[in-house]
Amino acid sequence: MFKKVNILDEKDKHLRMKSKEVIFPLSDEEKELIKRSIDHLRYSQIESYSKKYNLRPGMGLAFPQLGINKRVIIIVHEFEEGKFHNYVFVNPKIVSYSSEMIAAEAGEGCLSVNRDVEGHVPRYARVTVSGFDENGNPIKVRAREDLSIAFQHEIDHLEGILFYDRINKNHRFFTENEIRLI
Repeated sequence: MFKKVNILDEKDKHLRMKSKEVIFPLSDEEKELIKRSIDHLRYSQIESYSKKYNLRPGMGLAFPQLGINKRVIIIVHEFEEGKFHNYVFVNPKIVSYSSEMIAAEAGEGCLSVNRDVEGHVPRYARVTVSGFDENGNPIKVRAREDLSIAFQHEIDHLEGILFYDRINKNHRFFTENEIRLI
């Protein structure tokens, strides 16, 4: 049976704390929370389930959003209509990135921020992220475009950074001449 995860609001202090490295093995409770987060994110991106369970659409969560200040991120990426790839990274690190910068044209959102925040968030167009899967095996992924944005957004959560912290207050929007908008 599906059970929503409890996502903290931006006002909660957990979201501003730097998260601790995870020591393996993960607890059964942590593994269950990862599974529930994957279900939550997947259902939030399928319109019929999103309506049925009253879920805001989202593709990523970090443990601090769930009240646990440990370095775990979960991304559920719909790469094709109705087809998803799950990324679970424990102790993720960006090990390389492109010089090209991009921004989501419509701006970014966050499941912990229950309001619209206007502005473009500059992000690397491509990143390589290394870390561990939930069993402690080393993993690495090269992400681009919207998946790259998602990895950077979720890793920011582990540092106590929210997406709107990266919006330039004096220059909220970029033109295509300044940054590539996707």
